[in-house]
Amino acid sequence: MKEMLSRIRIDSAVCHGEPVLRGPRYPVENVLEWLSAGMIAEQILADYPDLEADDILAALAFAARLTKIKRQEDLAA
Repeated sequence: MKEMLSRIRIDSAVCHGEPVLRGPRYPVENVLEWLSAGMIAEQILADYPDLEADDILAALAFAARLTKIKRQEDLAA
């Protein structure tokens, strides 16, 4: 998981501090939205050839990490 998460960058100078994928700087949110809309990894990679399969896995790992919030109050913060 740590290796996957190393593909994610959070920098206030890049995309207003949103989590983005390494080099191509695609917001993690976009990748998750594409997946939730029904796109499969192969479609995303065909549409965005500068992404790698591990970038998609990194976005999923990042989302999984966010679900480990212990209390609802933490989510609202």
